[in-house]
Amino acid sequence: MEYYAPHLRQFARELRKNMTKEERRLWYGFLSTCPIHFRRQQIIGSYIVDFYCHEKKLVIEIDGSQHYETEGITADRTRDAYLSEKGLMVLRYSNADVNRRFEGVCEDILAHLS
Repeated sequence: MEYYAPHLRQFARELRKNMTKEERRLWYGFLSTCPIHFRRQQIIGSYIVDFYCHEKKLVIEIDGSQHYETEGITADRTRDAYLSEKGLMVLRYSNADVNRRFEGVCEDILAHLS
């Protein structure tokens, strides 16, 4: 089992209770009923990912506006490199993707699961 800082467990729990509306929509509208199991706000190393499928080694991130600023882009690159080193694939969708083309996001996720 991988070690992680104790505060991350409580923070992940809080994030699950307070998901963004886009995370809630993807979770309750698709991932929670997906035939392949996903976890919400999963701790991986020193990171908490939005959604994680252990079986397929797949991470799904829903990105708000802060991810498109210089600091967010740099942090995401570092995070994605770490997750990639762990053998995980990261799919990123913007809040706008989830809001405007929800079915397309779900289809894209399904394509990566098969």
